[in-house]
Amino acid sequence: MIKIGVLSDTHGLLRPEVMDQLQGCQAIFHGGDINKQKILDQLGEIAPVHVVRGNNDKEWAEYIPETLLEEVCGLRVFMVHNKRFIPKDLEGVDLVIYGHSHRYEDKMVDGVRYLNPGSCGPRRFHQEITMALLFVQDDGAYEIEKIVIPHPEPVKKQAVSGLAASKTKEGKSFADLDLVKIIPAVMKDIDGGKTVKQIARKHKVPVDLAEDITRMYLTHPGIDVEGILRRIKG
Repeated sequence: MIKIGVLSDTHGLLRPEVMDQLQGCQAIFHGGDINKQKILDQLGEIAPVHVVRGNNDKEWAEYIPETLLEEVCGLRVFMVHNKRFIPKDLEGVDLVIYGHSHRYEDKMVDGVRYLNPGSCGPRRFHQEITMALLFVQDDGAYEIEKIVIPHPEPVKKQAVSGLAASKTKEGKSFADLDLVKIIPAVMKDIDGGKTVKQIARKHKVPVDLAEDITRMYLTHPGIDVEGILRRIKG
């Protein structure tokens, strides 16, 4: 039996829990929106990576194909980032893997199984953080296991002006944080590959805030400090 990790929409973030799930995999399928080469390099240290390019994967990812057809023990797998571009003719294909929506989906369509592993990168709104494991037998028979990555419930968002009662570990009120300086520094650290926890610790801000900034920066290409600040203020 072959164990394959299936993930998508990492948007520059590889959580330790995801890396743990991928241990022992013989291959990794990634449905796109990778964000940077470093992610593929890290995944490649675990197993060979088969990947398609997502809409947020720009110049650096030009070498990555938009579609891919793989065969594992007789199981034929077609990959594309956005399901809108799945071809109508899927003759001979057993499983389609895609991403883009950040929502887990597993369904049968005209005898072909469609799998979106969801996103295991920065959390979008209140959606689950998910991936999948694909177990393929020598005869091509297979099973899919949905993996939900635990995530603590965030504190309900409030306008920055109303957060005077919310404290950081250092006792500083949230409203006292200089977000105009913190946000660009966080953006720079994201580009440098730092994790959410490392960013929160470095800038002495709540993990939820660091994760919100990370999510908005990675999922909204071209967003600036003002745009992130506007979304935080709600």
